[in-house]
Amino acid sequence: MSMEAKLLKSICDRSRPIRIMHICGTHERTISRYGLRNVLPKEIEILSGPGCPVCVTPVEDIDIAIALARSGIIITSYGDMLRVPGSSMNLMEARSEGCDIRTVYSIDDAITIAKEHPSRDVVFFAIGFETTAPTNAATLLRKPPKNFSLLTSHRLIPPALLHLLDETNIDAFIAPGHVCAITGIQPYQQFADLGFPIVSAGFEANDVLLSILMLLEQSRLGRPIVENAYPSVVRRKGNLKAQEMMASVFDVADAQWRGLGTIKNSGLKLKNEFADHDAVLVHENVIRSYKKETSYERINVDKCRCADILKGKEEPDHCPLFGTDCTPVTPIGSCMVSQEGMCYNWYQYRNV
Repeated sequence: MSMEAKLLKSICDRSRPIRIMHICGTHERTISRYGLRNVLPKEIEILSGPGCPVCVTPVEDIDIAIALARSGIIITSYGDMLRVPGSSMNLMEARSEGCDIRTVYSIDDAITIAKEHPSRDVVFFAIGFETTAPTNAATLLRKPPKNFSLLTSHRLIPPALLHLLDETNIDAFIAPGHVCAITGIQPYQQFADLGFPIVSAGFEANDVLLSILMLLEQSRLGRPIVENAYPSVVRRKGNLKAQEMMASVFDVADAQWRGLGTIKNSGLKLKNEFADHDAVLVHENVIRSYKKETSYERINVDKCRCADILKGKEEPDHCPLFGTDCTPVTPIGSCMVSQEGMCYNWYQYRNV
């Protein structure tokens, strides 16, 4: 009997009604790819939370990036970001109009572009959770070229989970292994203190199943704690050097999340000493002019259910746009863009 089969049998033997939310796009990919929802007992519900960084990047940040590109600035970002809807278009559509928008695989690629074009301003559209922020912090600490700046759209996971407790019926959490590799599991102790079992998990099918089994056992015992089911990568205190770099470059700030609204202390902004590389400050005039003439309510996605999907309150196939108007080729909602998006994974693996 395989490890997965043994874990599944143990889960079935201990099954009880429980609503478990994961907060990681890679976890959703594993769950969808292997059809885990189809083989788990019906009383175990697996919800997908706001764990896809592309999905939660707000419309306003996309619009700002487009405004900067239209002013003649070179915009660089990851490939998925080019397809995320703004209020009237996405970055790929702006590129088709002649804007200089380039796909990069890392911030180092953006630095190379800045060095190759010293007479032009280059902006790196920096997205992601605690996982990617340290790399961007390290780059700024290395003193990048003067013509280089960051449009920062980093988000922090724990404040978003606290926000969801008031909106969604959740019994337990699977914490994101990639994020916990940086932060450790200590920041999630607050959820156990509030009565929610929580387990940091890896990304193979057996990792996810193990975390579900551990959560069921916590629930049975009535003793919620923070457990680490990914010890090969995650330490209780996390990566202290990465945390130190983040703290030296970024301040915590209130931040907007697509579909969730503004969440207190859920984002990162550059410290004042890095103002020369803060795109919002360096190109303040461009952004101020754009905001005067822009309404962020223009996007025509009235039927899109991405907001409820990101909150774990709705499933993709309940959206009237899913698989018809909205597909990975023609994404209307942000959840259909990235390989970490729930709609994308439900579409790709809908026959599993």
